[in-house]
Amino acid sequence: MKVQVRSALLSFALLLVAAAAWAKISTDYDHNVSFTSYTTYSWGKLEMANSIWDKRVKSAIDSQLVTKGWTLVPSGGDVVVNAFGKTRPGQTPNTFYNVCGGGSHWAEFGTATTTFDTYKVGALVIDMVDANTKNLIWRGVASDTLSSNSSTFAGSVQLG
Repeated sequence: MKVQVRSALLSFALLLVAAAAWAKISTDYDHNVSFTSYTTYSWGKLEMANSIWDKRVKSAIDSQLVTKGWTLVPSGGDVVVNAFGKTRPGQTPNTFYNVCGGGSHWAEFGTATTTFDTYKVGALVIDMVDANTKNLIWRGVASDTLSSNSSTFAGSVQLG
């Protein structure tokens, strides 16, 4: 029984890795739930930053759950899967110093120039809810700097 639960959790962790391989990942689950009793799932909310990511995330999650033996049903699944994604801008300052002055007895002075590198930070939250009890049974959270290369995501899904 414990082996089955650990196997199910490893599968869910792989699911999250496939959906967001670029990310720092954390997962949590209800330790009293037997994941082997679930065989079907339905989609609840899917809210991403844009429709392209809607399709990518849904496809990656579907692919992983199907390979784990779960069946997607239009409604009434054992588990309801919800996925939420957000992005925000991030910045990293880069300061360069131009020091000039005399020898060891002179006070050194100069200028400093600061520029900012701008990038996007993304977060993906995947929740799995028991459809009968309405209790959260598993949550995965991934966040990190997003790649501007769309093939990075597609390639990472192939690894799962």
